Amino acid sequence: MARRFSAPYQSEPVSSLATWARNLAVFAVVAVVVSIIIVRFDFLEMKPALATFFAGLAIAGLSILFGLAGFAAIWQNGSRGMARILFALLIDALILAYPAYFALQYRKLPAIHDVTTDPIDPPRFDALARLRTGDGTNTAVYAGLYSAEQQRHFYPDIEPIELEISAERAYAIALQLVHKRKWTVIDERAPQPPRRIGRIEAVARTPIMGFREDVSIRVVPDGDDSRVDIRSASRYFDSDLGSNAARIIKFIDDLNTAADTDALKPVKKAPVIPPKAPAKTVKK
Repeated sequence: MARRFSAPYQSEPVSSLATWARNLAVFAVVAVVVSIIIVRFDFLEMKPALATFFAGLAIAGLSILFGLAGFAAIWQNGSRGMARILFALLIDALILAYPAYFALQYRKLPAIHDVTTDPIDPPRFDALARLRTGDGTNTAVYAGLYSAEQQRHFYPDIEPIELEISAERAYAIALQLVHKRKWTVIDERAPQPPRRIGRIEAVARTPIMGFREDVSIRVVPDGDDSRVDIRSASRYFDSDLGSNAARIIKFIDDLNTAADTDALKPVKKAPVIPPKAPAKTVKK
C-alpha cells in the first residue's frame, strides 16, 4: 500500500528552487571555510579574505530565499524537493548563527579595540609595533581617553594586578600562562637591575577566524611585592566585540590564582649540615 501511495509522488519533478537552495548552501560553506583558511594561514591580505567571507554569508542568505520560494512552490504544485530545502536551511542556519551572535554583541558592547589595566600609562607595543604598520591595521599607540572611558563603563573590573610575590616570580608565572595559552611570544625581557621591569609581548588569535590581537604584559616591583599590567589590542577593526576584555579578565583570574598558589608553597629549607667534630689529638 505504501508503495502505491508513494508512486504518484515519486513521479513528480523535483523543484528547481529546492535544488538551487541546496547548491547555494553548499557553495556558501565552501566560501566561508576558504575565507577562514585564508585568514588563519595568511594566504592573502585581510580585505580579500573578508570579502570572501561576507560573500559566503550573502550566498547563505540567498539560499534561504530560494528555500522559502521552493517551499511555497512545493506547497502549491506538490513537487518534490522538501528534503533539499531542509538540508539547505540547516546549513544556512549553521553558517549565519555565529555572525548573528556577533551582530548582537556589536549592538551591546562599546566600539573599542584597545583594552588595558592601566589607561594612564599602558604597556607599550615595542616589538609588536613593527607588525601593526600594514594596510588597514590599527596603530600601536594607545586608543586614548574615549576608549578608557568606555572601558571603565563596560568593564569596571579590569584593574592593575597587585601580587604578594616578587617581580621575578610574577614574571615567571605570567610567562608560563602565556605559553599555556599558546600565544606567539614576540619578545620577552625578564626583570633585570637597575629598574627590574619585566615585559612580555605576544600575539593571540581569535577562536574561529584567527584574527590577531596583540598583547603586552608589564611586571614592575612594588617593594617586596609586584604589580602586573596587561594590554590587549586588536590589530584590525575598530570594535573587538569584547574579545580583548574577556582575554584580560581571564588572564587576571588565572594570574591571581597561580600567584596565590605560589605564595602558599612552603619554603624549602636548606639541609643543616652538622659541624665536623674536631680532630682528636693523640698525646705522645
